[in-house]
Amino acid sequence: MTTASVDEDRRQLAGWRNAIIIAFAIGGVSLAAWGPRLPELRVELGVDVGTIGLMLGGVTIGSIGGLLSAAPMLRRLGGRRALTAVVVLVPAAIAVIGTAAALHSVPLAAVGFVVAGAGIGSLDVMANVEGTAIEARAGRTLLPLMHAAWSGGAALGAGLAALCAWLGITPSAQLLGEAVVILVVGVIAMRGIPDGTRAEEHDTSLTPRQRLRQWARGWADVRLLLIGVVMLGVELGEGSANNWLALATTDGHGQTAAVGALFFTVFAVSEAATRVFAGPVVDRMGRVCTVRWTTALGIVGAVLFIVGGSWWLTLIGVVLWAVGVSMGFPLGMSAAAQSGPNPAARVSVVASIGYFANFAGPPVIGAIAEHVGALSALWLVAVLFVAAFAASGSLRPVAGRD
Repeated sequence: MTTASVDEDRRQLAGWRNAIIIAFAIGGVSLAAWGPRLPELRVELGVDVGTIGLMLGGVTIGSIGGLLSAAPMLRRLGGRRALTAVVVLVPAAIAVIGTAAALHSVPLAAVGFVVAGAGIGSLDVMANVEGTAIEARAGRTLLPLMHAAWSGGAALGAGLAALCAWLGITPSAQLLGEAVVILVVGVIAMRGIPDGTRAEEHDTSLTPRQRLRQWARGWADVRLLLIGVVMLGVELGEGSANNWLALATTDGHGQTAAVGALFFTVFAVSEAATRVFAGPVVDRMGRVCTVRWTTALGIVGAVLFIVGGSWWLTLIGVVLWAVGVSMGFPLGMSAAAQSGPNPAARVSVVASIGYFANFAGPPVIGAIAEHVGALSALWLVAVLFVAAFAASGSLRPVAGRD
């Protein structure tokens, strides 16, 4: 291979990597678009906490469709066209939510949340598939950095929300403005993805019933289900923070909407920073010890956030809560892939649990909050952190496997 062709290959790989990093960041920005503004969005729509919880349930419903449709879209369209379609769909949904808030239309907002869930769910799966292919091509680990981009995107989105709240910009105006920026940046960035598909092809020799049995076998694996418990705990904690932290700060601790958005920004920055710098820690301590420490800190953080009597105790709780959710998902995915044969199928089991917890957690918290308040409902986060801590031993490497 000539020097020129090597340089061209490196440039193509760098463009591909940067496009997927931006795709992850778009997912984080999009998911953080409405969470920090929920107190004001609730006012614009003229609804109560219970109704907000039901509308957030639409994100869960949409995400299920997005998770199921991602791989078929990748196989049919290829990475570039599939991800371009998704980065058009996501800002379109955010624009619908913003328009609904301006028109005070609850049904239109509900539709926007469903479509947003579908788009973000698909984006997450597609970005992980592409990211795995990039790692194989580069010969080094890059997924933790990519997941940090998601957290960094969430931090950016939350920071913009906090700034808009402080400046008195309405949630509807913020959402419409963000939708335009996400659309332009996303469409341009996805041009860096090479043609072709990285999704696994189905074994055409298997009947539909045999495929179903093969997929269901993973759900009978006790080790995978225990890894799923870790994913459940940390992802419900992350999803709950994305959607309820700002509202719990205002309703439970009596802070302003701007402070609520600022606290969520701190959460997102803390999660991203942990993921960026945790690599050497994992190499030194191992997956199990790392997750035990982070989930233990998460327990302390959730409790401090709920019972903290002063703003600085609450803020410490936010930081520790973010550390608690930071490592379970990437390390759980790695553990599942190395836990036995057919890594893709095994990863799909724990990923499904994690994605479901992230999207289903907020409406569950909302249903509880309707009866006991947003702050008290977050005790569920602390309980599931305990469960994740208890199940962390399942991330231990399997003897004889890399």
